[in-house]
Amino acid sequence: MGQHLEDIVKITSRKAALGGFASLGVVTLLAGCGSAPTDDSTKSAASDFLPCMVSDAGGFDDRSFNQLSFEGMKAAAKELGVETKEAESSVETDFPSNLTSLVDADCDLITSVGYNLSAATVESATANPEVHYAIVDDLADNNFDGTTDADNIKPIIFDTVGAAFLAGYAAADTTKTGIVGTFGGMSIPSVTIFMDGFQQGVNYYNTEKGAEVKVLGWDYTTQEGSFTGGFEANEKAKSLAQGLLDQDVDVIMPVGGPIYQSAAEAIIDSKKDIALIGVDADLFVSDPTYKDMYLTSVLKGLSKGVEETVLSAEKGNFSTDPYVGTLENDGVGIAPFHNWEDKVSKTLQAELDDVKAGLIDGSITATSVSSPKQ
Repeated sequence: MGQHLEDIVKITSRKAALGGFASLGVVTLLAGCGSAPTDDSTKSAASDFLPCMVSDAGGFDDRSFNQLSFEGMKAAAKELGVETKEAESSVETDFPSNLTSLVDADCDLITSVGYNLSAATVESATANPEVHYAIVDDLADNNFDGTTDADNIKPIIFDTVGAAFLAGYAAADTTKTGIVGTFGGMSIPSVTIFMDGFQQGVNYYNTEKGAEVKVLGWDYTTQEGSFTGGFEANEKAKSLAQGLLDQDVDVIMPVGGPIYQSAAEAIIDSKKDIALIGVDADLFVSDPTYKDMYLTSVLKGLSKGVEETVLSAEKGNFSTDPYVGTLENDGVGIAPFHNWEDKVSKTLQAELDDVKAGLIDGSITATSVSSPKQ
């Protein structure tokens, strides 16, 4: 990819082979310290149940991971007529104190958002066994033995390989150059699972259509690919995207929170008609700044997973069995084509519906070493 990649960290997936499932802790360029928990009353409380949440360093307005999780808690609180408390993190060192502040606030359920909070959440949960915890997009399995490290933590996790498979198929059908690409923020399972599914979707398209679409930026078989080394929208991310564009990639899927913004800026500079695929949220809705670029987005039902966990806990049905979002339970999926509706082939949506049905019934296989065990 030439000199555009000089500063890019290119690493392999170290944790994926261990079968752990971690979250991409979305990080945005925010300054300041972690905040004390805040009250946010939805309406007159119908019960004394108090759901609480700690953000990753991106804060609750990151237009992605943290925000979607927060919206799930707020939706549940509104339905229940209860108040909430939340503690917003600015840096990783805020995590322990933010968790402690919520324990001290007598929270009934404390939800941590993301992989980066895993160790702090396990420590807090172990010290406070009477409190219920949930963690978004991580198993809280820091010793990688396949089990959660504390008996009072519920993982809220997502098997996105099938949804990313659909996005890969759509990318292969849309490309005009025959080359599509992806890159990630960090080489952790909740990032590489997207890349696994994306490449397999392209490969399936090639098999079905007799095509030869290439994928740059990730190799499913070796678990090696291109990563920026973090989850910031910055020059490193933009340079990596530019490197893909220089190799005639015309559909890009950046995996890592706001790094899609850097890819979008590279696309603008290129003055080319490039398609961008989002992850986690429907970027057309959450960040319409680049709405004309978005082919689709690979969705995680973060709001749904958190909302269901809060509602269940309030009813006295808290369980540490993981909530696993899948294609079958609509916990993952892909967004509409929106402004690309008239650009994609007329048969693409019907083909994707058939592929999705095949993935659900098992006649089509999408696999990843990073998929959560069910």
